[in-house]
Amino acid sequence: MKLVWFRNDLRVRDNHALFNACRDSANQGVVAVAVLTPKQWLLQDEANGRVQFWLANLRAIGEDLATLNIPLKILRAATNREVPEQLLALVTQIKADSIYFNNEYPDYEQKRDKRVSDLFNANGLSVACYHSDVIIEPGTVRNKQKLPFRVFTPFSKAWRTCFLHQNPEPLPLPDKQISTAIQSDPVPEEVIYGAPVASVWHRDLFPAGSDEAHRRLECFVRDKSRDYRQLRDYPALDSTSVLSPYLAVGAISARQCLAGIRTYSNDPDWLANQWTSEVIWREFYRHLLFDFPEMNRMMPFKPEVEERLTWSDDNFLFDAWCRGETGFPMVDAGMKQLLATGWMHNRLRMVTASFLTKLLRQDWRRGAQFFMQNLVDGDFASNLGGWQWSASVGADAAPYFRIFNPMRQAERFDPEGEYIARWIPELVSLQGVQRFDPLFGAEVGRPVPIIDYGHAREQSIGDYNLAGAQP
Repeated sequence: MKLVWFRNDLRVRDNHALFNACRDSANQGVVAVAVLTPKQWLLQDEANGRVQFWLANLRAIGEDLATLNIPLKILRAATNREVPEQLLALVTQIKADSIYFNNEYPDYEQKRDKRVSDLFNANGLSVACYHSDVIIEPGTVRNKQKLPFRVFTPFSKAWRTCFLHQNPEPLPLPDKQISTAIQSDPVPEEVIYGAPVASVWHRDLFPAGSDEAHRRLECFVRDKSRDYRQLRDYPALDSTSVLSPYLAVGAISARQCLAGIRTYSNDPDWLANQWTSEVIWREFYRHLLFDFPEMNRMMPFKPEVEERLTWSDDNFLFDAWCRGETGFPMVDAGMKQLLATGWMHNRLRMVTASFLTKLLRQDWRRGAQFFMQNLVDGDFASNLGGWQWSASVGADAAPYFRIFNPMRQAERFDPEGEYIARWIPELVSLQGVQRFDPLFGAEVGRPVPIIDYGHAREQSIGDYNLAGAQP
């Protein structure tokens, strides 16, 4: 009997742990398991909406596994510390001889998996783990000096070379297994765990399941991918894939995403496509966690810059940003989209993060935590990398003098204020530039700007200059 442990890999196709367990089962049967860890979710700032979305996808994969004669067991542990013993008890109960799982790269997960592996090995049980969350295995993309890359562009070039050399294809559906007497456990509809933010899963916006993920992928590739480079920064347009929630819980894999764009786009240069680059950014941030484990402890990639910066502890400014009440419409619209849906357009993620770190001078960790507590697509590696980039303390970080001007960003990417008016109804009566100019907003009841943009920008650049940041 083989046991497959599901985490953020909730799919039956292109799942290396599941595929290999089924291949190795020798007609003895396969059992799947997932572990609910509410106190761990709280510790790791897992958004309530993300947890409920994860549960919904767990229910969906339970149905998919049933068609393969694989029962799904549900265990409950407070934190990761109790997980090894829980899994060992299940293995003993079902008389399995091994456990299969796919690697995760953040520190909490790495320590959890090591404790599981050590306990199983000490009890004479085998452990098989796979790099199914990434396309190219971490630790294998290196520069000419055999060192890890610190900048994205050369990493992406080397990554593409590795991809062409390896040509990794998604794995198919595993073979149907022999029936066993083991019964599946019900997956709860909801788990209450005291999340600090009352985010909810909007099932109408993000229906659960791999079928929905693949439908979105095909729709995006067929209808939007060719114009993605030109239109991806315009938040009022439906021009992105919105696959990030499904990637976050593993309802679809990055490998399947690239296979989709290669198959459906009819683009001979698909590997150089801008959307492909976004998939490689996801890989880059995971490789960084592997190569620079100190980042897992929320340490900046460039500590020599941050240690000389001065962060503000003004809670009034931070709270206004959290509520989308800064008086800068482009920033506030992004935050209100996040609060209302659990998701935010990527251009707005950069705008809001730059505003918090560069203009409000708040510690990037506060913003990263708030995002994780609200995002349905919360992903530790990508969230960490993005926030460090915005604060100019990360790998391949934005130049310190690059500070997103909220008015200029709206002028360029939301010139008619469509996106802004969608999330800030008070501004609907205004037109064009009036919607993103803070002075007009104050006339219709919006908050006055909480900072003077020009003064804040000048102070920020001066602070980074004193910190010795490099352009």
